[in-house]
Parts: sequence; structure tokens; C-alpha cells
Amino acid sequence: MIYIFMFIAAVFVNNIVLSQFLGICPFLGVSKKINTATGMSGAVAFVLTLSTVITWIVYTYLLQPYHLEYLQTVAFILVIASLVQLVEIVLKKISPALYQSLGVFLPLISTNCCILGVAILVIQKHYNLLESVVFAFSTAIGFGLALILFAGIREQLSLLKVPKGMQGMPVALLSAGLLALAFMGFSGIVKI
Repeated sequence: MIYIFMFIAAVFVNNIVLSQFLGICPFLGVSKKINTATGMSGAVAFVLTLSTVITWIVYTYLLQPYHLEYLQTVAFILVIASLVQLVEIVLKKISPALYQSLGVFLPLISTNCCILGVAILVIQKHYNLLESVVFAFSTAIGFGLALILFAGIREQLSLLKVPKGMQGMPVALLSAGLLALAFMGFSGIVKI
């Protein structure tokens, strides 16, 4: 039952983008088309889940026993950057169109504070490996949900007549704020 609550909390209540404001760069940059947002969501989900598992193992079995906790951030960044390179190679071979559409934002996954933030949150909350995987995957689902919803909103906004001063990023930021307010309606459902 705790895993169900953790899932609901990570996806809706404590959404990594809309409540904790981590991962804003790809959220704003890759959200112009639903197809691109879906591809980025999948890439982030893969890297986020796998990097959380690996960083948890590195921290628990390498850094903590040898009292090297101060190297946590450096070790985590190295793991994340390596995984992003792996995703980039795989996407280039499997789906060149998606690789092209993601453009500069694919390498930016390695600097996505959402991924590093989740790896650090897992350690701070003292989750075991299974809880870490559930939390990371749930957070990735929440990130993807917010990204795809926002991409849909931005696609619809491109069809409307928006005042000149609000076109582009101003209306996107306003829409992101309204989406964050909508997700605040879930607060109080689950406490974790």
C-alpha cells in the first residue's frame, strides 16, 4: 500500500516539475509538440529510473562504507552523464527522427536537475532500493504527464490569437503557472 501512496504522491501531489520546480529547462524547451514531449518523457524516464538505481548502489555500497559521502554529487553526475550518452547512442540508432527533434535538449538531460534531484532525494529520504525504484519511476511518470499536458496546451495556444506582448514564452509561463495551480488541487490527498 505504501508504494501506491508513493506513486500517487510523486505523480500528482509532489510533481517534480509543478510542485518542486526541478526540470524546468526541458519542460519549457521541449513542450512545443506532443510527439517531442513524449519522446523526451521516455528518455527522461529511462535515465531517471536507471540513474537512481545506480546512484543508490554507488552511494550505499561504495561511498557510505568508505565515508566518502562528500563525493556524492560528483559521483552522481558522472553516472547520469554516462547514462545520457548511452541513451543518445541508442536513440540515434533506433529513432533518428526523434533524435533530431530532441536536438540540444537530449544532452541537456545530463544537466537536468530533476534527475540529480531525485537521486539526492532518494538518499536524503533513506529509501531502500525498491522504494527508490518506485519513487524514481513515479517521478518520471509525473514529469512525463506534466510535460505532455503542457505540450498539448502549447499546441492549442498556437492555434489561438494571443496578444502580441504575450506571444511565445510569456503565455507559456502563464500556462505553466495555471497548470501548477491545477496540480495543487491534489495536495492533501496523500502525505508521504
